[in-house]
Amino acid sequence: MNDSTDQTAEAAGKKSWWGRLAGGLKRTSSVLGTSIDNLINNKQPLDPAKLDEIEEVLIRTDLGIEAAARVTDAIAKGRFREHPTAEDVKAIIAGEVAAVLEPVAKPLVIAGAKPFVILVVGVNGSGKTTTIGKLVSKLSAEGRKVVLGAGDTFRAAAIDQLKIWGQRTGAKVVAREQGADSAGLAFDAISVGKADGADVVIVDTAGRLQNRTELMDELEKMVRVVKKVDATAPHAVLLVLDATVGQNALSQVEVFGKIAGVTGLVMTKLDGTARGGILVALAQKFGLPIHFIGVGEGIDDLSPFSPKDFGRALAGLE
Repeated sequence: MNDSTDQTAEAAGKKSWWGRLAGGLKRTSSVLGTSIDNLINNKQPLDPAKLDEIEEVLIRTDLGIEAAARVTDAIAKGRFREHPTAEDVKAIIAGEVAAVLEPVAKPLVIAGAKPFVILVVGVNGSGKTTTIGKLVSKLSAEGRKVVLGAGDTFRAAAIDQLKIWGQRTGAKVVAREQGADSAGLAFDAISVGKADGADVVIVDTAGRLQNRTELMDELEKMVRVVKKVDATAPHAVLLVLDATVGQNALSQVEVFGKIAGVTGLVMTKLDGTARGGILVALAQKFGLPIHFIGVGEGIDDLSPFSPKDFGRALAGLE
């Protein structure tokens, strides 16, 4: 009886997530699907000109040149080459996208250290603080004791936002006044986490443009100071990326990777862009774990994802 109820709930959860994913990627899948529908006439073979057009459409959705070429090659070699339907082509796109994402779709594993220290980095507006709130909600629901460090000391609003998440989830928040030293704040948060026996310490950081050298230097200092409390920390450095920035996400990964040693990615705002293919471009170029994707504003809209489901949603398949 209980097993049956659990299975029903799990199935409903998966269906709900699929609905959010498919809905969130609608702008991307519409661009892709409409173009494929217009290009494919199953009474005519796929000639080189049509294949080039398909590749251009894939690049426009920010799939990246390498991934777009990979998908186009697969379409050219497909068993439907002579008289494909639009659905045939979409199925190949979905399969190739899933194959690229499979190695990087990895959940965030919290183990091996107590407290497990997570540093969250990213540019202004990427959804960093909201992502932290959703993450602490998940961890608290799992029964983990969490301490939050309000390390974005440049913005009073960010400090207040983190305090609100702390109140909602029961997590202790370590904060100082606006303008305080962010590296010192990180030191304090981890020290409090150790003293309180916390399972996880999540430290927010100020949103930085990757081309602002002085701000990136401060982030580098923050990482150094964290290591003074625990030489093995931070145990995870999550870079939060806004999908709507498209190809600019690639340069963000490069710069933040060098400065902070990014260990995994969180992609937000996939529901607000026709550039959903950027997730594939990131996977192809960097191979970093993609822990979560966001396709909405709710707590449940930050989730680990199935590459197969993502591929089908991106291609506009039911």
